[in-house]
Amino acid sequence: MPQSVDELAAAVAAAAERGDTVKPVGSGHSFSEIAVAPGIQIGMSGFQGVRDVDTARKRITLGAGTHLHQIPAILEPLGLAMANLGDIDRQTVSGATSTGTHGTGGEFGGISTQIRGLTLVDGTGRVRTIGENDPDLKAAALGLGALGVLTDVTLQLVDAFAIEAVESPADADETIDGFLDRVAAIDHYEFYWFPHTTRTLTKTNTRLPADTPASGPGRIRRYVDDELLSNGMFRILCTLSAKQPRVVPAINQLSGRALSARTYTDRSDKIFISSRDVRFREMEYAIPLESVPEALRELRATINRRKHKVSFPIEVRAAAADDLMLSTAGGRKSGYIAVHRYHRDDARDSQAYFQDVEDIMTAHGGRPHWGKMHTRDAEYLRSVYPRFDDFLAVRNEFDPNRTFTNPYLQQTLGD
Repeated sequence: MPQSVDELAAAVAAAAERGDTVKPVGSGHSFSEIAVAPGIQIGMSGFQGVRDVDTARKRITLGAGTHLHQIPAILEPLGLAMANLGDIDRQTVSGATSTGTHGTGGEFGGISTQIRGLTLVDGTGRVRTIGENDPDLKAAALGLGALGVLTDVTLQLVDAFAIEAVESPADADETIDGFLDRVAAIDHYEFYWFPHTTRTLTKTNTRLPADTPASGPGRIRRYVDDELLSNGMFRILCTLSAKQPRVVPAINQLSGRALSARTYTDRSDKIFISSRDVRFREMEYAIPLESVPEALRELRATINRRKHKVSFPIEVRAAAADDLMLSTAGGRKSGYIAVHRYHRDDARDSQAYFQDVEDIMTAHGGRPHWGKMHTRDAEYLRSVYPRFDDFLAVRNEFDPNRTFTNPYLQQTLGD
């Protein structure tokens, strides 16, 4: 757990000289093996907090080990906010950006697209500062931990804003058919489909001025809804479903009928972030936005045909195209389909379910989320990432001796 850039650089240089491998780890949130450390694991707790603030350009430089949930309190006194967030904020900012964490919104990119500069220690122990106009930033802003250990990142911020959130139950066919239109018309749109039912829960988030008063269910009511019901009751139902898979369709039907609408307004981060306490395993693929409805129809048919018993809802989101080399939305507007299984579900059925999902997504040119489960290798990934070899060229420069390799990178990057 180094406490300074110099200490980190010395540790990496010494490891490289010995032939050891090094891997930084953030919060351990990834479902993939991207942060597994066969050699030396670097804890990033010594790299937290504010390094610099540029209010004129609305930018902030943070230690790479700063957790996402720490950032809103830092930004609130500045009247600033992150442009978009995912629904989980336990990750470090470097872990989130290195794995391609994203939220939803047809005109908004993932968190990595907010990076305007960074500092890292490369595979030889050299400290490198990569600025906004450096072409290597297109690789390093979403670098999979393959280029070096990030020590700080500079984020482009926006003026603080509020969000009005509208959650509504809906018909699955209507939701799927109208997905593209809603993504085009709504700031941040997503929905959840409950397998074995015709029900969805849609979430419409509209950006509002920062001084918009908070409204809707109070803190206690939201705690009851989000913690006691959404997490506590859901955990009980998942436990029952894992023990008696045949009851899953009936439970999902009951859950779908119990969905109710609610509207509330709050500070942006408080709307983006959701509490997730029920343990699960997750796979998520990015496919061309226009392919989402067809892929979902195929997935629904596959679940029925293969008789999978899936208690977790399927999450569907969208993101704008960007120009990062290994971004799942690189060069194309993308839709994201995420599937989950309760961690105590039957392992054989879970594995078969994930494989069926992966078959559908890869048929649509899908790109797996780097931090979530998948089985793709370098040969496949090269076929869906036009700048795959450009990234490898940057890697050869930054880490010629593969100080930062691990089995996951050997599989995905083709060592």
